[in-house]
Amino acid sequence: MKLYNTLTKKKEDFIPIKEGEVSMYVCGPTVYNLIHIGNARPMIVFDSARRYMEYKGYKVNFVSNFTDVDDKIIAKALEEGVPAEEVSQRYIAECKKDMAAMNVRPATVHPLATQEIPGMIEMIQTLIDKGFAYDVNGTVYFRTRKFDEYGKLSHKNLDDLRTGGRSLLVTGENQKDDPLDFVLWKPKKEGEPAWKAPWSEGRPGWHIECSEMSKKYLGEEIDIHAGGEDLIFPHHENEIAQSECCNGKTFARYWMHNAFLNIDNRKMSKSLGNFFTVREIGEKYDLQVLRFFMLSAHYRSPLNFSADIMESSKSALNRIVTAVDNCKHVIETAAVEELTAGESEKIQEIKEYRSKFEEAMDDDLNTADAISAIFELVKFSNTEVNEKSSKAFAEAVKDEIVSLSDILGFLVDRKAETLDSEIEDLIDQRQAARKARDFARADEIRDELLAKGIVLEDTREGVKWKRA
Repeated sequence: MKLYNTLTKKKEDFIPIKEGEVSMYVCGPTVYNLIHIGNARPMIVFDSARRYMEYKGYKVNFVSNFTDVDDKIIAKALEEGVPAEEVSQRYIAECKKDMAAMNVRPATVHPLATQEIPGMIEMIQTLIDKGFAYDVNGTVYFRTRKFDEYGKLSHKNLDDLRTGGRSLLVTGENQKDDPLDFVLWKPKKEGEPAWKAPWSEGRPGWHIECSEMSKKYLGEEIDIHAGGEDLIFPHHENEIAQSECCNGKTFARYWMHNAFLNIDNRKMSKSLGNFFTVREIGEKYDLQVLRFFMLSAHYRSPLNFSADIMESSKSALNRIVTAVDNCKHVIETAAVEELTAGESEKIQEIKEYRSKFEEAMDDDLNTADAISAIFELVKFSNTEVNEKSSKAFAEAVKDEIVSLSDILGFLVDRKAETLDSEIEDLIDQRQAARKARDFARADEIRDELLAKGIVLEDTREGVKWKRA
């Protein structure tokens, strides 16, 4: 398997530190509101990466944090007149609901920044003792120029950063030794949550949080660090600097970053009125559709969200679900149990689609091409699985579609729904009306069921139904 490493700007063979195991850290959301669809992309992308690695036989230790102390959380708490902890806990719970709806698996550990502050204080003290950090009136700064490799991830030169304008500079007070130095610890302001530390009563800077949580749950050197490309600079750059200076080891071997998500070809922004939460999308679509949309492009390619593209994603996902349903129907009604001679030969074709799928995923997790392999299998299913097929053949095809889809987190084997007795009775009445050649009544019942969101399909194999 090859992964594109942001650090080296090339695809590299993935070789974990410990054979058969993967340590992976993904930066999670800051929890001051419902997550938006921009947050959803790294969640879905790296969940799929984890699933594929587990499919390949790796034991994956997957850590993704919640940033539960931040200026935005504090501002929200002050606005509502409640403790900051109440805000963060509320939105952590809501985030977990959205993750479940997108079929994003819970991390091995979801650490909270506020619960790991003693470790952060210890790390900061180590940096001070080694001469990489300094205290000015209770604020602790990292000496950026002291780390010779600063800029190696973002491929930015320190001198260019110094002269390149304010947008690239790490902001801070005039008390810094160097404008590029960044905050590790800052004193509290009135009304803010705070923790006691040797330098002042205050709270940690954002960057040190991930360094400590990664170290505690994965070790001083990890296999993969991932997140959105907006985190490359300064967040991930600063993580590298403070972690490697503190621990004296390479922080992460592979850096993975997903590209931005645009809305109707424009950057998502509240001011532009094109800002959508996952919850809002879930009111219009099954969030499986959102997951399909997110994986329909390579994770390093910019992705454009629009109503038309979501409708296309919905239709595409339904094609897979329908193929599975057709297989299930044949399984239930098949006259022949065992594989025929001709089917045994066709079964071998199925393996080709899995090989194509794996080839795509082994090439830097190319989910777009992996989905194409699934659709080739769906086409095969629609052509080869019919009323003459054996039960064993239909089961083999169905299981293969479901298996490959599951690796990407697509739930395509929809469990049979239990219709309430009223709907069941109407379907029976319609069947009786058709048998009695009362087609007007049969049509009335069809329309009545349609009004209830039940679509009937008369097929050679009998009546099928689905939700509208």
